[in-house]
Amino acid sequence: MELPLYQIDAFTAQRFAGNPAGVCPLTQWLPAATMQAIAAENNVAETAFFHPEGAGYRLRWFTPTVEVDLCGHATLASAFVISEFLEPGRREIAFETLSGRLGVTRQDDLFVLDFPTHRPAPVDSEKEIAAVTRALGREPRALLAAKCYLAVYGSRAEVAELAPDMAAVAALPRDGVIATAPGGNGNGGNGEGIDYMSRYFVPQAGIPEDPATGSAQCVLVPYWAGRLGRSRLTGRQISPRGGDFRCELAGERVRIGGQAVCYLKGSIFVDG
Repeated sequence: MELPLYQIDAFTAQRFAGNPAGVCPLTQWLPAATMQAIAAENNVAETAFFHPEGAGYRLRWFTPTVEVDLCGHATLASAFVISEFLEPGRREIAFETLSGRLGVTRQDDLFVLDFPTHRPAPVDSEKEIAAVTRALGREPRALLAAKCYLAVYGSRAEVAELAPDMAAVAALPRDGVIATAPGGNGNGGNGEGIDYMSRYFVPQAGIPEDPATGSAQCVLVPYWAGRLGRSRLTGRQISPRGGDFRCELAGERVRIGGQAVCYLKGSIFVDG
């Protein structure tokens, strides 16, 4: 069986930056084991699979080791493939997913995702704070949690210098750790117009450090909107590849804007 495959660099306007996602359009689902094997073979943070459903699409995401219930960069990459190659010029796309309906709107070169918020709450457990501190190697100024931990530091340098113990991160009871600090809009950072910086560690899902994480903005945006007192924010993920996010908090939704570029277009072959 021959299937189309794209590799898209998401949350960037440059190839070899942002977060690479595999995108595999289908006419119907393959067995889950086959999709997982394709994702493992691709060996990028996520591979997205979708097929048409009504006026939109049904979408699933797989890391090299597990299926996940929410992924931003592979959703952006899927919308890019549809708008660029499958339905050229399409500006609005709806995906049905494990996290409900997720909309994507294209505005010139910017793709805006409509995602749920995951508002973090302070962690009061000294045991949890100590475990996260040991895993990251540096005590955060504040620790919050939603589906994952949010470790807040005072500067870009503190976040950039983190060298986590990935085995210890994987042993934590939540889905990884976002480390964050203020950006450079007068908030004590070097962000050059960036409101907040971040890195994301999720070895539990086979991704030691994710390069540019759309779903992390579901946690970061409500936190920084509350702290900075405004709803429109610009974020930067300071992984080696890097990623940029133009975001807006809209009630219990977060709008996450980013660009994408195509790196690879080809075919794969699987047993039918």
